[in-house]
Amino acid sequence: MNRNFLKLLLLAALGMYSLSSNAQKFKGLAKTPPMGWNSWNTFGTNISEKLVKDIADLFVSQGLKEAGYTYIVMDDGWMAKERDAKGNLVADPQKFPSGIKALADYVHSKGLKLGIYNCAGDKTCGGYPGSRGHEYQDALLYASWGIDFLKYDWCNTPKINAESAYITMRDALHAAGRPVVFSICEWGENKPWTWGKEIGHLWRISGDITNCWDCELNHGSWSSWGIMKIVDMHANERLRQFSTPDAWNDLDMMEVGNGMTVYEDKSHFALWCIHDSPLIMGNDLRIAKKETIEILSNKELIAVNQDSLGLEGFRFHSENGLEIWAKPLANENWAVLFLNRGNGPKAINFDWKLIERIEDAMKELDAHFINHTYKIRDLFAHQEIGTTEVPLKKDLKEHDVLMLKLTKIK
Repeated sequence: MNRNFLKLLLLAALGMYSLSSNAQKFKGLAKTPPMGWNSWNTFGTNISEKLVKDIADLFVSQGLKEAGYTYIVMDDGWMAKERDAKGNLVADPQKFPSGIKALADYVHSKGLKLGIYNCAGDKTCGGYPGSRGHEYQDALLYASWGIDFLKYDWCNTPKINAESAYITMRDALHAAGRPVVFSICEWGENKPWTWGKEIGHLWRISGDITNCWDCELNHGSWSSWGIMKIVDMHANERLRQFSTPDAWNDLDMMEVGNGMTVYEDKSHFALWCIHDSPLIMGNDLRIAKKETIEILSNKELIAVNQDSLGLEGFRFHSENGLEIWAKPLANENWAVLFLNRGNGPKAINFDWKLIERIEDAMKELDAHFINHTYKIRDLFAHQEIGTTEVPLKKDLKEHDVLMLKLTKIK
């Protein structure tokens, strides 16, 4: 009996007694929403070692690493169709000829982190080997490779209890000993926001996103959702209360740069920022347009998402297709988003005395707000545009957004 097998037996034993032991998620890995890139939206299972290396290089050359993006996540399709004779997962030798350990070393050499994918069922969504019954074995393998992030999906899971399945993998990761950000990708079917805080660092609230503004693509047994459909799901479920540093509502990987208008891309990114959603890019960075990179690397918007207060934003006004969202920031500052979600242009004419409505909403969060005058900064234009002493007037194009930071004047 070799040492690795003995270690696996020990880890399995730890798992059997995890509820009465110190098994837990690795805390403090996601004090702000994770930022990175995932292969699925653009590439599906058609991924490779070269693609991942190219993305790592572009993180550096395009300024994305400097902007805060850290994780490069290989989604479904990285592994061979069968486990080896010892039951271990094997990287597809055609797609990843150097193996995952060498790829992780390359990504780490760039000052970045590598993520990987698997599933709580017998098979992944793409038909590759899932982790059911192999959780501790897989976690030990990931640790030996130097994996930093695990996206854990929910395909092929009949009669499995979701919370229990994710606890098992959480405990396996903890037993393996390498800190890993754990992404719960359960699609919101079992309300993971009610139990995910002590299990993972982020949890999906919906099925897969798709690159449209406000649509549903019905695939029969499941649907893909447009940007505003996911935003509305979030608001209707009142999920803001569950989001907190190290445990985030995940609105899914972004579709910025994947075929929508530049105004829709701006609005999409701004909404993810104000929701404190993880900022996981889903486009092909090798062919990204200049305006796409400018949106994704906008440090002023990213700062809203990464604000240390960690309080998620909320919609406090909606009328005739014009919405106003607000997010409290550290030092009693605010982010405010005006969104034209309707068809055709909209005119903003907003009296800042209505800020009192934001104050009333904030009382629900037991936070501090004092009605002072604020200076206003346009985070897309990168310029000061006045103060809250004067009503705000601006025209918005269809599906465009105005994202502001309000800084209290001392």
